[in-house]
Amino acid sequence: MKVEIYADVLCPWSYIGKRRLTAALAQRPGRDGVEIVWRAYELAPDEGRTPGPTAEEAMAGWWGEQAPARVARIRSLAAAEGLELNLHVARPVNTFDAHRLVKLAADRGRADQVMESLLYAYHTEGRNVADPGVLEPLARAAGLDAGEVRAVLDGDGYADEVRADRRRAAEHRVTGVPSLVIDGRPPVSGVRPVADLRRLLGNGPAGSSGVLVTSDRPG
Repeated sequence: MKVEIYADVLCPWSYIGKRRLTAALAQRPGRDGVEIVWRAYELAPDEGRTPGPTAEEAMAGWWGEQAPARVARIRSLAAAEGLELNLHVARPVNTFDAHRLVKLAADRGRADQVMESLLYAYHTEGRNVADPGVLEPLARAAGLDAGEVRAVLDGDGYADEVRADRRRAAEHRVTGVPSLVIDGRPPVSGVRPVADLRRLLGNGPAGSSGVLVTSDRPG
């Protein structure tokens, strides 16, 4: 089974979905028979590298008076998965280079570890995941070679792969994150309850009629 995960570091739902998927996979017989592929899906490709308003401030702009309740719900759902989301300190930035490092990590068998490191750094610690000075030690701590990381960040390595993921998302009709594409079937929400994800990861065609994900903002 091949599971493609379309996600972005800026998205708190991607962090929640990652934790739930990990739990679902742990409960699935034959975990070694599942190939996980992280796909880049930039929520804010026009963002710069310098942090601006916080994610919580941005959400207030989108949702108005509903924002406090919606932010509280996101935090509560994250806490239930053992995650601390500090949306009042996380500041959206460009994630292109972060996605390039995940591609490098995938080639070294460390994609899950690097994605976890990036999500924690952004959502919990409020770090600037567009800053090479932040990205390099995060990638090293997740098991990547320092020289390879610097070479990617100093050049354009894996840029084509990140852009190709955007085209692939359009082909699969992925319109937001986190989305799961299971064995090429239509995309389904990656933030379903663990029990639902476990059923989707079964050997039958359970994911063939999933609900499309339509959120196009980090949160």
